[in-house]
Amino acid sequence: MFSEKLNKLKSEILTKYRPQFDRLDAISEANTLKVLDAMRACKVSDAHFNTTTGYAYDDIGRGKLEELYANVFGAERALVRTQFVSGTHALATVLYGILRPGDELVSLTGKPYDTMQTVIGYDNPCPGSLKEFGVLYNELSMKDGRVDMEHIKDVITPKTKMVEIQRSRGYSMRAPLSIDDIRAITAEVHRVKPDCVCFVDNCYGEFVETLEPTQAGADIMAGSLIKNPGGGLAPTGGYIAGKSDLVELASYRLTAPGMGDELGASLSNNRLLFQGFFLAPHVTAQAIKGAIFAAALFDALGYKTLPLPTDARGDIIQAIELGSAEKLIAFCGGIQKYSPVDSFAAPEPWDMPGYADKIIMAAGTFVQGASIEFSADGPLRAPYNVYLQGGLTFEHAILGILGAAQAIEDLGEKNK
Repeated sequence: MFSEKLNKLKSEILTKYRPQFDRLDAISEANTLKVLDAMRACKVSDAHFNTTTGYAYDDIGRGKLEELYANVFGAERALVRTQFVSGTHALATVLYGILRPGDELVSLTGKPYDTMQTVIGYDNPCPGSLKEFGVLYNELSMKDGRVDMEHIKDVITPKTKMVEIQRSRGYSMRAPLSIDDIRAITAEVHRVKPDCVCFVDNCYGEFVETLEPTQAGADIMAGSLIKNPGGGLAPTGGYIAGKSDLVELASYRLTAPGMGDELGASLSNNRLLFQGFFLAPHVTAQAIKGAIFAAALFDALGYKTLPLPTDARGDIIQAIELGSAEKLIAFCGGIQKYSPVDSFAAPEPWDMPGYADKIIMAAGTFVQGASIEFSADGPLRAPYNVYLQGGLTFEHAILGILGAAQAIEDLGEKNK
């Protein structure tokens, strides 16, 4: 199935990086206890799994789930809804809910993720963008892959209502932010302008450490339920958590002014959302173990990887610089081949909505596009980086990563 070379590397990696895997197990246990304590404190019951329809004014499950998220994330309030179609939708809801014409948004982590660029509308104009609504925008370029702390004071002006902090790397090769990074950034922003809203894009970062951005100075954060916090069971949705007044403003954008978070039917998903959240610390640890294995394997094969196997992790993503479109396509093909769903499919680059370049995506997942499940994607542009994420089990991640490496090895044999 896999070459002798790859099987040998697998055995060596599993032995060599045992301390890293053990450390992740300890984080998983601490986060599991945190979620379990919150579920006990909130008195979660099977009554909260019942379905609602229509306006759902009396949805006790929805309210309890949001109480649980706020408790675990150390936030005053949370909005957890399957009505969010993606993480970008949740992030955009925060932006449109809080910002007003003439306010300035500043990205402190350089150029935002591709889909957020269309929301903002300055680099990638799109009808309905913040730019069209008169929201100003500026960004602070990162310095050597880190937030330029020295110059935060230079980009925050009297018009700056909010700073956006992207925890994960997006389609770049910079390091993700740690909780310590976020604590330092938010402290500096609040020193310069105490009323400035610190907003963290927390996609891919939940449960990677034992604290979340709202426990480290962030005023509000948002993310996707089909990433870390859904635990592989959430069928769709997103969340917003933070200060009560800010979450309330966001809720008016999700529904309508005056209605806010009082409406929104759970339909048939409440149990999956509770159960997925309970499993999320363990599943996140499994995904990071897979990322470390991928970093170690491809580093041994001579590729540039970020993070390195021994680096501290701020998200679940593993970036690998493959160097050619052929290898990127082969890598994604190998991941797809070792997927439980659509293993027979061959991923092809395509013009994905919200992206400037063609994107190739391997996603043989039970929930379409769920990046807490094992998947890989990347833009068809030099230097042809692939971004690997997820893995409900470490065992599956190992097999998929070996499959990707084998596909590249086979490509080399074919081209000889």
